[in-house]
Amino acid sequence: MTMHPRPPSNVNIDRSPSQSMSLRWSPLWVIACISVCVALSGCETLGQRVKDKEDLLAAAGFTVQLANTPQRVASLRALPANKFIPKTKDSGLTYIYADPVVCSCLYVGDQTAFNAYKKEVFTRNIVNEQQLTAETYSDQWDWAGWDWGAWGSRGWW
Repeated sequence: MTMHPRPPSNVNIDRSPSQSMSLRWSPLWVIACISVCVALSGCETLGQRVKDKEDLLAAAGFTVQLANTPQRVASLRALPANKFIPKTKDSGLTYIYADPVVCSCLYVGDQTAFNAYKKEVFTRNIVNEQQLTAETYSDQWDWAGWDWGAWGSRGWW
């Protein structure tokens, strides 16, 4: 009579290894993955946001100074990227915006240009909020072709 060793109690011998090690996809997990994918696909990339900001800077009156020498490139890299830096000069306050990635340049403007930039950003935010509100509360769907059946007529909810 030969004795077979007994398997450990935490091993399920009724399942194949591929079944016991497979990832279990619950409906909630699938919905969460799809939601994340949809949310990320609608996001604007960093390059797009920086490009939009630079268009606003140029329109507001900032001047572009290219980093076209090794000394300028070195000093550009020493500045914080994509942030406004206020500098005091004899003629007043100057704002510098460094972009080492997209254009490898500096945007330089005075208080008037900075105020124009801020005003345009504020206006765009208001317009975006108004557009979102209008889209949220507008009823653009044509419900005429739907047969509501057991749900009753449109608007029961």
